[in-house]
Amino acid sequence: MPMRVIAGTAKGRQLKQVPGEGTRPIMDRVKEALFSIIGDNIQGAAFLDLYAGTGSVGIEALSRGADHAVFVETARPAIKAIQENLEITGLADYAEIVRQDVRDFLRREAREAFEYIYIAPPQYRGLWLETLTLLDSHPAHLQPDGVAIVQIDPQEKQDVSLKVLVPTDERRYGNTLLWFFERPGE
Repeated sequence: MPMRVIAGTAKGRQLKQVPGEGTRPIMDRVKEALFSIIGDNIQGAAFLDLYAGTGSVGIEALSRGADHAVFVETARPAIKAIQENLEITGLADYAEIVRQDVRDFLRREAREAFEYIYIAPPQYRGLWLETLTLLDSHPAHLQPDGVAIVQIDPQEKQDVSLKVLVPTDERRYGNTLLWFFERPGE
């Protein structure tokens, strides 16, 4: 199923997929719902796309007015897809691709704090919980009042014990759950 940019400066551009089964592409209707929840708050925001895959979520954020996006991914085919998709959309100047394990990225000192962090790891490996817990113990990656969004299959959902991040909302779209966590401000 072809993926595309839904709105903004790159609206309608077809995005390249990552070959194979390693990534979990987001359905257009879920992406549409996500960005209608975020709304105009994406304008000028810094966006961190973890387990970036094709980069489609971070690219959508850029297309809709995010200031810049950082894509963290380890797989070479995915990195190549992100690079090509940034070229196709003309958004490469606003993006940085980091080839690193997401968990290592979160363990290191934060170079910047993001307004939005999107977490969509490969399914059924417990990676979402490990990643969210790591972010919770290294909250400097997320701005005060910033939002972390976890994309999982609803069957993966389990109780999570966090010290900093607070669950604020969850939305289910078929077999996709978007779970929102906020870092409370001052």
